[in-house]
Amino acid sequence: MSNNSVRINESIRARELRVIGQNGEQLGIVSRAEALKLAEEAGVDLVEISPNADPPVAKVVDWGKYQYQKMKEQQKNRKNSKQAELKQMRFGLKIGSGDLDIKLRKIRSFLEAGHKVRIQIFYRGREMAHKELGYELIDKIVALLDEDAILEQKPQMAGRNLSIVVRSKK
Repeated sequence: MSNNSVRINESIRARELRVIGQNGEQLGIVSRAEALKLAEEAGVDLVEISPNADPPVAKVVDWGKYQYQKMKEQQKNRKNSKQAELKQMRFGLKIGSGDLDIKLRKIRSFLEAGHKVRIQIFYRGREMAHKELGYELIDKIVALLDEDAILEQKPQMAGRNLSIVVRSKK
């Protein structure tokens, strides 16, 4: 929040303000001069919180502390609004059971972290003649992930790749 968007002390234009004290208590609707006097007596600033309200809302608060709290709140909001990333795991048609187990374990860790996972089966050379093998592998993977994942996107062919998207059940 920049200094330009919030009015403090003398830059507040409204004649009457709904004033909130330092501890969050309502001090009622008072004139601007009286509100400034209250802030001065407390040794802090008068900060206009909601200029569009009728009457505008102002808070008796230390300006530096207020700015710091707003900055921390914005950082927390940015941190919490992190979107789930789409991870990708590729499988060949001839994958061994050990390799499959390792890749499934990695997919489960992605799902636990809240990510969506695109599972991609790639076809090499003449494997394209046996597309049903890819669908069988997809079915096997979905069955093995059944307790952890929900199918979000049905199997789709795109060139030489067959892919699905799964997300966590939680």
